[in-house]
This record gives sequence, structure tokens and C-alpha cells, in this order.
Amino acid sequence: MLTRRHLLHLSLLIGGSASLRAAEFLPQSISFKGVDVFQKVVARAITENWAALPMGARVAQFGQALRGIRYVGWTLEIDDRVESPSANFNGLDCWTFFEIALGLARMISKRQRSYAPSDLLRQIEWTRYRGGTCRGHYLDRIHYLDEWFTDNNTRGNIRTITSEIGPVVRLTGRGNDEMSQNPKLYRYLRTDPTLVPALRQIEARLERVPFDFIPKEQVAACEPRIQSGDIIGIVTNRQHVFCSHVGLALRQQDGSCHFMHASATYKKVVVDKTIHEYLAAFKSHAGIIVGRPLPC
Repeated sequence: MLTRRHLLHLSLLIGGSASLRAAEFLPQSISFKGVDVFQKVVARAITENWAALPMGARVAQFGQALRGIRYVGWTLEIDDRVESPSANFNGLDCWTFFEIALGLARMISKRQRSYAPSDLLRQIEWTRYRGGTCRGHYLDRIHYLDEWFTDNNTRGNIRTITSEIGPVVRLTGRGNDEMSQNPKLYRYLRTDPTLVPALRQIEARLERVPFDFIPKEQVAACEPRIQSGDIIGIVTNRQHVFCSHVGLALRQQDGSCHFMHASATYKKVVVDKTIHEYLAAFKSHAGIIVGRPLPC
């Protein structure tokens, strides 16, 4: 439930201008960390005119600018009850890494002399939440990568190109209910268990959506068709979830295509092995899905 303080904060944000409707339900002292890093990255982007780059190259450029930021898990769980668009440049997990790189690339599409945290938070809200809108409720947020691909593809933010990249197989015989199976791992669900039945309904809907992916044995042959900035979802062999990880493609000068991600292994954002070599290093990895960011 939104408190009176949160509602007052929201009314001040949206009063007088529809363009300020980005749902900053929590103060930016909570929802936005690392303002100095944000400002440094954006200043470089303005100076080097990254806005002139094609969308995918721009996403990849911002991804590289985030290299070295430490890996921090659960960076989306920032309150016990109130959901709010957020960004943390002091610590990234796999989801927030690709999402912030994409959000920054979208943000500078609108050329301005300077950018504020609220400019990025508007982009984060647009891609993170179902239909692009956060109403302060935890279940407004898209929690599963397969739904993120479907929702953002439908709204024209990305184009899902998995079947164009290579041969696909359909995932069958598996549930997509990792969160409702383990609610104590999630701060909001742990605080309010009454959310779990509604979450399970969302999961059941996702389980009925056909899910196709490229098996990891086929990825090496597909890599020449992957571009820098493509969003690479890692499909898992684990039960109860379709995708377990996500990052960005980065094509190197020698033509090889590498996996750039916030790595729990390296404890920071890194440019890792080629995509197929990265997949081969983990028995739990089954393959990939691929989304291509579109101009906005």
C-alpha cells in the first residue's frame, strides 16, 4: 500500500506536466544510486556524440562504459512494499546491466544539453514494467525475461529475432514458476505473501506462451548474424524457469562475438568469452534467445 508520504511525493512529481509522469514512487535517494557515475558516463556520451550511433552500437557503447562496476545481486528489490523505477550505478546484476545500457541508449535519442536521473528513470519504467507503466505495485514489474522479450517486442522497443538468427527448438515440459516456488527469496514477496497467488496467475499465463530458443550446439554457427548491442537471454536446463541470465552481444575487431554481462563469477561487469564458448562453460546453459533494440 502506498503511504501518504509516497502519494504526496508522486503528486509533486506529476503536478503541472504529463511529461513528469514517470512513477518515481520512492525518493531518488532510494531509487537512484551512483549519480556521479551516471553523470560521468552521460558526459562522455555527449562529448563523443554516441547519439549518432545506430541503436545497437549505442547500447553496446553504454554497456562497455559500465564495465568494471561490481556485481550486486537483488538490486531491483529496494523496498518492502512500494515498487518504483530505479537504477543503481554502484552495483549491477545481469538484468539491471542490460536494462540500464538500453535505457541510456534510448534516453540520449532525445538530444538535450544535459540529462538528469529522472530522464533515465522514465526509460527504465517504459521497458521494465508491463505495458510501460508502474503504478507502485510489485506485480506491475516484468519479472521473467521471456515476458520482457514478448512485452517489449509487442510495444516496438525490441524485435525478437531468435528464429531469424538460427534454428530453434521449442521448450516443453517445464514450469515457469521459480518465484512463486521460492517467495522467501524476494523481499516484496517475503513482506507480503498475499502477492503470491496473483503472481502464480501471471506465471501460469507465461507457461502457455510458446517459447523457442537456439540450442547452444547451434550458437557458434549463428554468431555471425548477431550484432553488437543485441540482448542475449540465456536459456537454462534448470526446472521452474526458462531463462536464468542475460547480457549483451559485443562484436570485437577480429569479428568474434562476445558475451558482455554483469558476472557473479567475476563479481563485476565484464566482456566474457564468445557467446558459444560462454554457453559451453556451463552445463546448466541450454541455449539463447536474441532481441534487437529498435530506434526510439
